[in-house]
Amino acid sequence: MTDALMSTYKRLPVTFARGEGVWLWDTEGKRYLDALSGIAVCSLGHANAKVADAICAQARTLVHTSNVYGISNQAKLADALTRISGMDNVFFGNSGAEANEAAIKLARLYGHNKGVANPTIIVMENSFHGRTLATLTATGNRKVQAGFEPLVQGFVRAPFNDIEALEKIAVHNKDIVAILVEPVQGEGGVYIPADDYLDKIRALCDKNGWLMMLDEIQTGMCRTGKWFAHQHGNSQPDVMTLAKALGNGMPIGACLARGNAATLFQPGNHGSTFGGNPLACAAALAVIGEMEGLHLSSNAKTMGERLTTGLRDALSDSAHVKTVRGLGLMVGIELTEPCADLVPKALEKGLLINVTAERVIRLLPPLVIEATEIDTIVDTLATLIKQRD
Repeated sequence: MTDALMSTYKRLPVTFARGEGVWLWDTEGKRYLDALSGIAVCSLGHANAKVADAICAQARTLVHTSNVYGISNQAKLADALTRISGMDNVFFGNSGAEANEAAIKLARLYGHNKGVANPTIIVMENSFHGRTLATLTATGNRKVQAGFEPLVQGFVRAPFNDIEALEKIAVHNKDIVAILVEPVQGEGGVYIPADDYLDKIRALCDKNGWLMMLDEIQTGMCRTGKWFAHQHGNSQPDVMTLAKALGNGMPIGACLARGNAATLFQPGNHGSTFGGNPLACAAALAVIGEMEGLHLSSNAKTMGERLTTGLRDALSDSAHVKTVRGLGLMVGIELTEPCADLVPKALEKGLLINVTAERVIRLLPPLVIEATEIDTIVDTLATLIKQRD
């Protein structure tokens, strides 16, 4: 890699030249099974023909005007997203961090409109919401925050999957205006809360007049076997953020709102130069069409069950495996010790994974994956993990 790049990543010793479906080829011609999808981004796999065609056709027609004018693709995408989500309207940005920034601003505006001088948002320990100053403050990871103080005020932290802690905060802090939570903590280690966790948050928000805000940036767009992870329960958020798989690699983020939250932003309150441009929206429209046409929420459920069951069976006798947990094709293998060394070892075997929270192997394969490829992931990882025994 060139020294002209800032050292923001400790890059692996590989550069990819092309991709097709769940496979990538490096510059030397070696093939790799992608079990990470660019960190939950390329859910349709690589070089999806319909997304590529949509991007090419739009690039030849119109790439950018400005949000001071109407953008037909943006309106179509907003209609599609509100249809599948049950939300009322959408603001488009360029990333998940921008989507969460919009959500944070909505919560603060909501609080000020209610006369709360210091509107405060409850966020969770071990969460991840982005790397802008506000979103890294909301993130529950001290390593992400270190060196960037002073952090942004207006956040209170609580343990994930602990309703009693939220209820205590409600009693003692009258500045709370919203809760921001991931339905499943991805960067935090693929932690899945109790089945009724989000429903209880919804009830607590209703009781106290708070906004329920869900960060579905990693869990959304069919990843967990539903369009959105909260749809495994019965609760609808007031605000929901999306990005990652929405563009299948084309940068785009979205902040969806409903009810009172949907009318908070007025002209001048928020904006984006590139957000919702014709090119990004054309890609996202193609993504939604493919996800619907290929029934990828169903495939994520079926293949996710095959992956978690296969891993549990293959690793049942390993002393190094604490647990295997997953929801759809969002799967974590928690080991009893740090396991970052498995990432380069898997790379040597032609498998792309990553490790988060020091000891959790995180698997986020493309949603178009098939049974034989699932079995390859299981066999490769089982071999590598058992070599530690």
